[in-house]
Amino acid sequence: MKPIFFLFFLIPIFANAQDVAILKYNGGGDWYANPTAVPNLIQFANKNIRTQIAENPVTVQVNSEDIFNFPLVFMTGHGNVVFSDDEIENLKKYLISGGFLHISDNYGLDKFIRKELKKIFPNLELQEIPSSHPIFNQTFSFPNGIPKIHEHDKKPAQAFGIFYEGRLVVFYDYETDLSDGWEDEIIHNNPKEVREKALKMGANIIEYAFKN
Repeated sequence: MKPIFFLFFLIPIFANAQDVAILKYNGGGDWYANPTAVPNLIQFANKNIRTQIAENPVTVQVNSEDIFNFPLVFMTGHGNVVFSDDEIENLKKYLISGGFLHISDNYGLDKFIRKELKKIFPNLELQEIPSSHPIFNQTFSFPNGIPKIHEHDKKPAQAFGIFYEGRLVVFYDYETDLSDGWEDEIIHNNPKEVREKALKMGANIIEYAFKN
């Protein structure tokens, strides 16, 4: 009976089975960047992949029990990120018990978030996700992998992931700024086709996270 109890304990009871939240973290980085991005993505997903996500995403603290109410948590920013010991423990429990974290590097986050992820999973590495992975082949198809949305350093867009016991638990978009592509058109003046690519890839991430 003990093993059965243990497995039951690890299964999250997501009160909001089709909702997403925005992660509020410490360290001075602007966790609140791109305020129109997630609401626009939610609107697109509800219309195009038939999700029923609440239109106004809530904010959750890294060490809050509320994080377990959401199958998908979104994180972005340009600057520093610091996870305390209790935040590391809470976020790890969330991820290994069924949660999913999407990190969108808003240019400047990379050197900080990699260090903090290593604290959560010291024995795991960020791996580049191949274009053949199912996350690129949900409702929308991206045969070449993650699309390029914004140019910063003339580097290719990359998608990285952390896999725990074979399951993708962290999706990290790098050198693409997916979330910039979700924002209101007037903010970045992205062409319609660029915004659509970003929103379609975001919808794929939501769809994959809800299924897995």
